[in-house]
Amino acid sequence: MNRRKNACRLAVFTAAMIVANAALAADFPATPPVPGPAPQLSVPTPTVQTLANGLQVVSVRRAGLPLVTAQLIVRSGGEMDPPPLAGLADLTANLLSKGAAGKSAPQIAAAAEALGGSLDAAAGWDESAVGITVTTPKLPQALDLLAEVVRRPDFSAEELKRAQAQAIDDLRLLLSRPTALASLAASRGVFGNGAYGHSRGGTPASLARIGRADVQRLHAALYRPDNAILVLAGDIAPAQAQQLAQASFGDWARPATPLPARPVGKAASHVPAVLLIDQRGAGQAGVVAAHAAPPRSDGDYYVGTVANAVLGGSYSARLNEEIRIKRGLSYGANSRLQPLRDAGLWLASAQTKNPSAAQVVELMLGEFKRLGGSRVGDDELAARKATLIGGYGRSLETTAGLAEQVGELAVYGVPLDEIGRYVAKVQAVTPKQIEKYADKHLAAGAATVVVVGDAAQFAADVRKAHPQAALLESTALDLDSPTLQPVVGK
Repeated sequence: MNRRKNACRLAVFTAAMIVANAALAADFPATPPVPGPAPQLSVPTPTVQTLANGLQVVSVRRAGLPLVTAQLIVRSGGEMDPPPLAGLADLTANLLSKGAAGKSAPQIAAAAEALGGSLDAAAGWDESAVGITVTTPKLPQALDLLAEVVRRPDFSAEELKRAQAQAIDDLRLLLSRPTALASLAASRGVFGNGAYGHSRGGTPASLARIGRADVQRLHAALYRPDNAILVLAGDIAPAQAQQLAQASFGDWARPATPLPARPVGKAASHVPAVLLIDQRGAGQAGVVAAHAAPPRSDGDYYVGTVANAVLGGSYSARLNEEIRIKRGLSYGANSRLQPLRDAGLWLASAQTKNPSAAQVVELMLGEFKRLGGSRVGDDELAARKATLIGGYGRSLETTAGLAEQVGELAVYGVPLDEIGRYVAKVQAVTPKQIEKYADKHLAAGAATVVVVGDAAQFAADVRKAHPQAALLESTALDLDSPTLQPVVGK
């Protein structure tokens, strides 16, 4: 009896859901609505001032909410890692808040918390930064704390050892993921032995080699006022920004020695154009296709930004449409464009079942080719522009996001008033410009393709289309080597 009652209830519930879904379907159009007009963003033009010691002070005022984000940015990052010490810049930045000016790591964290904020420090390519967000009345104390960790870090042996162990554990976990390993190998294929070619987070071997003297040496060479930018975003006027910067950083001595020369970002590659990395037993394969891209200063920066949005910059972009939505070969496929100071990287990635890796490779390369061989439709272009503009608008909603956007412009020497021209620049990109840009930078045969996974399940299929594909064992991989292979006799 109970079974019959439950069956009847289920039937009634199912019928009700069918009716409800039908009603909902009737209320919604079969196709998404046309994107609305682009929002009008009101972004104040940042003000730039320079202290006598060379420190650049950039302030952008947003009144109405008593909050300020302060970021001290050094114009150097992972590209300055010495070849045997990949990850040194990242490790140095992470150690800044782990002891400084006689304060221990817990004391620094408590001091930041007492101000209502927390210190965040990290290194990227071309920059290293430490920042904090506080209410306006707490800003002087926050800047004093920022100055202490940037100018007087302890770099204690104990904290260095702890940070190394944590970084190595995190890295080993990362390298166990097929797509992450494929991305690192593809970057080496694009940048070769150049400064951007190594793993910015280091390798287990390189991190273990780093000593306290190495960290101190890098800090002394790069953390100096004439190589730094103080960004203040929020409820602060330019005159107040200069006054507070002078109080906390004005006595930061400028060294008499010149800044170290920047190494070349991109050099000749010794990685095969198609590389298969056997990670035996891997449940899935990571597929990556990468191209060299222009630097951030390139005049077609916004064309590239929109082109990437069309290719794989969102859920409804072409890569995800072809690989996930149409064929169900992955939970997600995407691409990113990373313009750096003197080079750039365009990288597409997806994770898939091992047997379908070869198919995903061809789909990726086909989408690269299609972007440079045909015009983007008006509706598709409008949708991708709307996604970009919406994301940009959201990034400026917080003082931290505003500081990050302003800081990036300052690091790459882009006129700071461009922060208010993003919408117009994106809207001005045409289908013809995208086609021309992609044809130039995504040329067939110029990609580095890396597939990581259980090679027994995909190597033969990949080699049907790419007979030259090389095969390496993941256990024998050397990410510190320009060839990804250990030096014979080492």
